[in-house]
Amino acid sequence: MAITDELSSVAGWMSIACWIIVYSPQIYENYTLKSGEGLSVPFVLIWLAGDLCNLVGALMAGLIPTVIILAVYYTLCDLTLLLQIYYYRHVHPTHIAPILPSPSESAPLLSSSTAALPPSSEPKPTTSNTWKKAAVYGLAVVFVVATGLIAWRVSKSAGGGEDSPGSPEDGLDWKTQVIGWCSAILYLGSRIPQILKNRITKCSGLSLALFVFAVAGNVTYVLSICVKSMQWQYLVANSSWLAGSGLTVFLDFIVFGQFFYYRSERLAIVDDPVVEPAEA
Repeated sequence: MAITDELSSVAGWMSIACWIIVYSPQIYENYTLKSGEGLSVPFVLIWLAGDLCNLVGALMAGLIPTVIILAVYYTLCDLTLLLQIYYYRHVHPTHIAPILPSPSESAPLLSSSTAALPPSSEPKPTTSNTWKKAAVYGLAVVFVVATGLIAWRVSKSAGGGEDSPGSPEDGLDWKTQVIGWCSAILYLGSRIPQILKNRITKCSGLSLALFVFAVAGNVTYVLSICVKSMQWQYLVANSSWLAGSGLTVFLDFIVFGQFFYYRSERLAIVDDPVVEPAEA
C-alpha cells in the first residue's frame, strides 16, 4: 500500500472515531440540564435527513456492513436528541422559558443572557471551569487520534481493504452523486437554524464538544480524500463529500465564535453582577 493510501486510511479511521462520539457530549448536556432547548429542532431534523441520505446511499451502493451500521448509529443518535427535546418539554415544562426576540441595546445584559434557560439550569461560567473544559476537550482529541491509529493498525493487521470503512468510491455513479449532494446541502443547511437560535439562547444548553468533534470529523474526512489523490477526476467524483464536510467546517467556526463571544459576556456579568440598564 502506498504511503498516501496509508495516511488516507489513518485519517478516515480518525474521522470515524470523531463521529462515533460526536453526539455523546450533547446527549449528556441535555440529560444534565433536563432540557434540550439549547438545540434548534430544525438543526436536528435537517441533520437527521442528511444522515438518512447517507444510510439510503450505503444501502443502494451495497457498501460493507460497517458503513451501514455507522449510518444506522448516526440516525439513532439524531432520534435520541429529538426524543430528549420533546421528552423534557413534556416532563419538565418549568425548564422551558419562552423564546424571546433579541433584546434591544437598552435592555439589561443579565436578562438577555438567560433567555432560553433559567439561571439555575446552567452553572455560571468561570475562568477555571473554562480551562478545565479545554483540558477535557484536549484529552478527548488525543483519545480520538489514538483510537483512529489503533483501529487503522488493527484493520491492517487483519488484512482489511486499503480504504477505511468511510472512504468514498471514486466512480462517477449518478445515483451516488445525487445522494451525496443532497447530504451535502442538508448538512450545510442544518447549521443555519442553530446559528440563528444561538443569537437568542446565547449558546446556553449547547455542548461545545459537539461542534469540536464535528469539525475534527469533517477535517479528517476531507484529508482522507485529498491525501489519497489530488487527480481532477477523483476530486470531481468526491466533490459532494468535500463540499459537505469542508464547507460545514466554516459554519461550525461561526458557532465557535458565538460560544466564545457569549461566554465572555457571561464572564463579564459574573465579574460585575450589578448591571445597570443603559440610558434610553
